[in-house]
Amino acid sequence: VQLAESGGGSVQAGGSLRLSCAASGRAFSEHYVGWFRQAPGKDREFVAWISVNGSRPYYADSGKDRFTVSRDNAERMVYLQMTSLKPEDTAKYYCAAGSRFYSMTGFTAASEYDNWGQGTQVTVSS
Repeated sequence: VQLAESGGGSVQAGGSLRLSCAASGRAFSEHYVGWFRQAPGKDREFVAWISVNGSRPYYADSGKDRFTVSRDNAERMVYLQMTSLKPEDTAKYYCAAGSRFYSMTGFTAASEYDNWGQGTQVTVSS
């Protein structure tokens, strides 16, 4: 599975962005997808996760009630809708796909993903 993110940009605090993750390759619908972000000088951190059929989204505390992850398997797309953005959301955002059957971390660890996109930059100004 190959992944490509888009939709990043610069917004003011309180604004919204929708990130897209386009997948190519076979068996996309058999992969769960996660969103991660990495700010300069910081470790990559988990943002959101969605199951293969989209029925069980899961969010890091930082994005709960503000971010919504969704997927369209027919279109091979995954989305991250972000609202009420804060300056601390500034980071490069990555989508990633994996196919493990079990996770000890709830699929929040980057090591549980096999395929990554190149990332898209989100900058939130105060």
